[in-house]
Amino acid sequence: MLEWLYHFGLFVAEVAIIVVAIGIVIGLIARQKSQRGEREAALVIRDRGEHFRKRQQRLALARLSSAQAEKAQKAWDKEEKQKAKQQKKQPAEGKKAVWVVDFNGDIRASATPELSEQISAILLAAQKGDEVVVRLESGGGMVHAYGLASSQLDRLRHADLTLTVCVDKVAASGGYMMACCADHLVAAPFAVVGSIGVVAQIPNIHRLLKKNDVDVDVLTAGKHKRTLTMLGENTEEGREKFLEDLADTHALFKRFVGERRPQLAIDDIATGDTWYGSEAVGNGLIDEVGTSEEYLQRASQQAKVLEIAFKKPRSLSQRLGKQSSAAIERGVDRAFERLARLSWEKH
Repeated sequence: MLEWLYHFGLFVAEVAIIVVAIGIVIGLIARQKSQRGEREAALVIRDRGEHFRKRQQRLALARLSSAQAEKAQKAWDKEEKQKAKQQKKQPAEGKKAVWVVDFNGDIRASATPELSEQISAILLAAQKGDEVVVRLESGGGMVHAYGLASSQLDRLRHADLTLTVCVDKVAASGGYMMACCADHLVAAPFAVVGSIGVVAQIPNIHRLLKKNDVDVDVLTAGKHKRTLTMLGENTEEGREKFLEDLADTHALFKRFVGERRPQLAIDDIATGDTWYGSEAVGNGLIDEVGTSEEYLQRASQQAKVLEIAFKKPRSLSQRLGKQSSAAIERGVDRAFERLARLSWEKH
């Protein structure tokens, strides 16, 4: 028995070594391929109207008996064939398109390059009368980063396309800077919008360093090159200059919003306060209360709603890493479930 176990252990070890070796070889091949150049991201297009239609049919069939469902399915199939024949005879112009993109912003607005690429793609295909819907979520961030992101949305206005921004959760500060570029701005009842203000905070540990006899020299060329620092001693003159810069940025922000939403009483609104969507429609921050799903479902009745995104191909190591991560998560979940079940059984 012991001898059998010994040989079985050797067999398992050999198999494990072979598997690891194969994995290393595959990893090296994948790395060499990735070093030859990154593959271009694939453009993914989803017909949202078709999605709604198929879901509606499935739900309708679920209510019927088997015989009724079969009859209804045949009728739909026949109707689809007739529509396809009619479309072949009609000109290739098609109906109005509603292009849908997503923007989920962090403090650096790091999704801006992807947004720029999506907008460039839309501008290549969009026709007169088309609409672009941006589902936007952002609590704001760096001024220059969100200024660039807002400029991307302005490209759509300059191309005479209708721009609609839908906010389901939050579009505050830099996020609202982007949202106000829209011709039509929709926000969910409890979505947070506004926060037209500027904030900056800089920790200063000069007194701590001084207490420990640590000197910090801040050397600049230019009177206002460095107004406030983290390590050096800050002066009242530096604070005043810093506040002056903040005020200038705030004035720029107010002007930007005021030009795009002239109906706003900008001096009353630009206090840094936020409002829920149900309140914001009254003061002109938004045009309509509603969710993005509601808006797109309504639009799909009269237009072709197309969601677009760029999907970057994952490398082998990323795919393996994701699978390993998922396996670990499943194991942890099972462990917690087991502990919870044991705890329940004890009681």
